[in-house]
Amino acid sequence: MRVWSKTTLKSLLVPGGILLLGVAALVYSGWLTLALPALSFLYYCALIGGMLLAWRFHSSRSFFALVVLFLAHQAITFFGGGHGSSGAGWTALQAAAVLVPLDFVLIALMQERGFTVSAVAPVGLLLFIQSVIVAVLCRAAEGLPVTPARTHHLATEISLPAFALLAFAAAAIFLLVRFLITRKPVDSALLWSLSAFFLSLRFSGNARASALYSVTSACILAASIIENSYLLAYHDELTTLPSRRAFSDALLRLQNPYSIAVVDIDHFKRFNDTYGHDTGDQVLRLVAASLARVTGGGQAYRCGGEEFNILFPGKTTADVVDHLEQLRARIESSEFRMRGSDRRQAARGADRRNDRARGRARKGQAIRELAQDKLPAPLSVTVSIGVATSAKDESDPDLVLQAADKALYRAKANGRNRVETATPPRRRPRVKAAGIA
Repeated sequence: MRVWSKTTLKSLLVPGGILLLGVAALVYSGWLTLALPALSFLYYCALIGGMLLAWRFHSSRSFFALVVLFLAHQAITFFGGGHGSSGAGWTALQAAAVLVPLDFVLIALMQERGFTVSAVAPVGLLLFIQSVIVAVLCRAAEGLPVTPARTHHLATEISLPAFALLAFAAAAIFLLVRFLITRKPVDSALLWSLSAFFLSLRFSGNARASALYSVTSACILAASIIENSYLLAYHDELTTLPSRRAFSDALLRLQNPYSIAVVDIDHFKRFNDTYGHDTGDQVLRLVAASLARVTGGGQAYRCGGEEFNILFPGKTTADVVDHLEQLRARIESSEFRMRGSDRRQAARGADRRNDRARGRARKGQAIRELAQDKLPAPLSVTVSIGVATSAKDESDPDLVLQAADKALYRAKANGRNRVETATPPRRRPRVKAAGIA
């Protein structure tokens, strides 16, 4: 699969990248006319709103990222009037330029565990220690000379030290790579929010431009919570394919002609009963990965269990049957190996200590037995597919879906691992009202 697919690029840029690009264009165009008090009000609205959203949706990572931005903003404002105009202010700005990228990397590595005491206490303690260290350094730097700033044609840019630039660059690369691995909105938001925070420091000589980038940094994190909620509602968490709700919405936008394919994994219940649900989940991911790459302009959806649907807007059965056959063959040729049966079989409790003592004497024999174990045989998966196309005089998606289901049943009855096409769906017969005798 290509790393930079259209879907990946879209999820990377929307909404954080687009929002930051729009704000940067606003700053450079000179159209920024809001007064500084209004921008400060917007900043605190975005900050408090984002924290409330993060708390409501149990997004601890976004919450802590907003807290980090708030602490950095408060330190720069308190010690330097917001733009590093004193030695203490310049020290606070440098500390923020190092600690915020570091904190964002640590937040990206955190697991979402809600707002339990065990999850909040370590992070809160770390941020408290950082705040104390920054306060001590700033107090010690009071009265020291300030580094000169260089002037840009629209805003006064602050020349950040090389170590701060290195910290931002390393954190940005890490967050980008992590997003490409996880494809989660919060990782994309951390990247763009950090970029906006960097620009707020870079243009800290211009109070309004810096405030606007600070607002953007908080807004990106708040928007990521909404984006993540949307993904949970419209995408299947296991396979990452769009879910039934997204499929139902897509049906409302269809126009003739279109085709619907129904895909069902053959003998899926047997996989679950024989190998367990973990292997069943592996099978679903394997099939979903192939469905996500279906050709012919199709979009795959997981609509429940082992059943998937594929929409082909503007295509007829003749247009898509070859693509579906290629999909079926690709899934049939894919193989995967189950996880080895190396899970712990020893009893727990008091007997466990006895087993450990006896196990030391049998260590050599256990190693020989493990060396003789063979890898589990690869498993293959097949699917059955039924496809139907809308009729010229009938655009009811339910009828097309029913016809595709009938074609799927026929594929199952004819031996599975095949593609069957349906006859054009007929109009619903009109039922005449019966007279009352």
